[in-house]
Amino acid sequence: MALEIMASKLFAPALKSGFLSRPRLTGVLRQSTASKLVLVSAPAGFGKTAFLADCLAQMLDEENALAWLSLDVSDRDPATFWTGVVTALQKAVPGLAAGVMEQLTSSPLPVEQVLITVLQGLASWSEVPDGQRHEKLHGSDSTPESEKESPKHELWLMLDDYHLADNREIATGMVFLLEHLPPSVHALISTRADPDLPLSRWRAREELLEIRAADLRLTAEETVEYFNAVHGVDLKAAEAAALSDKTEGWIAALQLASLSLKGHADVAGFIGRFTGDDRYILDYLLEEVLAQQPAEIRSFLLHSSVLDRLTGPLCDAVMGGDAVTSGVSGESMLAAMERENLFLIPLDHQRQWYRYHRLFADMLRARLLSEEPELIPQLHERASHWFEGEAMAAEAIGHALAAKNFDRAAHLMEMAATQIRRERRDALFLGWLDELPYEVVRLSPVLTVFRAFSLMAAGELDDVEPHLVEAERTMAAVPQGDDSP
Repeated sequence: MALEIMASKLFAPALKSGFLSRPRLTGVLRQSTASKLVLVSAPAGFGKTAFLADCLAQMLDEENALAWLSLDVSDRDPATFWTGVVTALQKAVPGLAAGVMEQLTSSPLPVEQVLITVLQGLASWSEVPDGQRHEKLHGSDSTPESEKESPKHELWLMLDDYHLADNREIATGMVFLLEHLPPSVHALISTRADPDLPLSRWRAREELLEIRAADLRLTAEETVEYFNAVHGVDLKAAEAAALSDKTEGWIAALQLASLSLKGHADVAGFIGRFTGDDRYILDYLLEEVLAQQPAEIRSFLLHSSVLDRLTGPLCDAVMGGDAVTSGVSGESMLAAMERENLFLIPLDHQRQWYRYHRLFADMLRARLLSEEPELIPQLHERASHWFEGEAMAAEAIGHALAAKNFDRAAHLMEMAATQIRRERRDALFLGWLDELPYEVVRLSPVLTVFRAFSLMAAGELDDVEPHLVEAERTMAAVPQGDDSP
C-alpha cells in the first residue's frame, strides 16, 4: 500500500478543464536555468501547482527530465522525505544512485552520504549526451572525449507543497543538496510559506528565482480571458477590471466567483456586492486558511482585522493584554505571518506597514463579528488612542467613529479642524460629520461652524445660515466665566 501511495506522489497533477495557461509566467520559468532554486511561494488558492505543472509540461522534451514529488505531512520524517526525493530522481533518471535506498533504512540516517552518491550520479548524467546516458551511469561509457557532445539536457526536481514537510532536519539536507547541484539540475519548490532555507544568500548570488503572489495574480486581461474563454461568462472589460480589483487577482476567488455568477442575470450588480463573506469565499478561507492556524495566530488575525493598515506597535496596542500575555510582539507576528504567506501585503520596502488581502480582511471581519461582536468597539478604541499618540488624526477619528465613541470622535475632530481646513480636506471632514449623531454636532460650535463652511465651499448655500445660527445659539448658552479680580 505504501508503494502505491508513493507512486501517486510522483506524477504532476492533470490540469483541469478550466485551467488558464499564462505565457508571461512560462517565459519567466524558461529563463530560470541559471538558478539553483525556483521558489514559488504564495497563499492558498494562487494556482502554484497548476502553474508549475503547465510550465514544466511545455518545457519537457527529449532533452529535459522532470522529477516530481508531491509532499504531505508524513514527509516531515527525514527518512520518508529523502526516500521520496531519491525515488522521484530515479524515476526521471533510470539507474541513478543504484543501491542508495538501502542506506535510507540505516540508523542514524546518513543523509549527507546519500546525497553525495545522488549528486555524483546527477553530475555524471548531466555530462553525457542523450544516447550515452545509460552507459555512463552504469560505468560502460567508451566514447572518446573528442566525440562527446556538450550537454544540453536539464533536470527539474519539483517539490510540491513543501510547507507540509519543512523542518530543521529536512532543511539541513536541502541546503547541502542545493549548494552542490550540477549546473543542469534545478530545484523547484512550491509552498504556502517561505522555507527554512538561506534564501537571502542565494538571492545575493543570483541563484534564486522567486515567483510570488504578486506574479501569480491574474491581470484584468487574464480575468476576461478566464471568464469568457474558460467559463463562458460574457464579462465586459470594466466588469473584469472591477472583479480583478476586488479579488486582487486571487485565482481561487475568481474560480469561486464563477460559481456564484451562475444564475445571475445582473453581473455588474453581483460584482458590486462581491466580498469576502460570499458563501463560497468564506467557506474556502475558513477551511483552507483560518482553521489551519494555531490559536494565537488565529486570535491575532481576527483582532487585527479592524485595521486597514498594520504595523507592529499598532498591533501591540490593539491586542492589548493579549500581546503582553503571549510575549510575542506585533512586529514578530507580522514577520512570521509574511513568511507564512497569510494574505499579508507589504506597503513599504522596510516591511513596517502591511495590509491584508481585501477578501481575506472581509472574511476576518465577518468572522470577528460572528464570534466576538462585543470586542469590536474596544479594538477600535485602542487603535484610535494609538493613532492619536502618533499624531495621525484622520486614522484616530476613523477608529473613534467605528467604536461608536462619538464624544471622543467629536473632540478629535475639533482638534483637527484647523489642519483639515488648511489641507482643504473638506469632503473628508463632512463625511465624518455625517457619521456623528446630530445632537453631538449641535453641542459643538466648532463642528457646526465647520459644517457651514464646508457646505459653503460645496455650493450648498441654503443650508449655511441655519448652521451658523445653531452655532451662535450654542455659544450663547455656555455660561460665561467671572472675569472680576
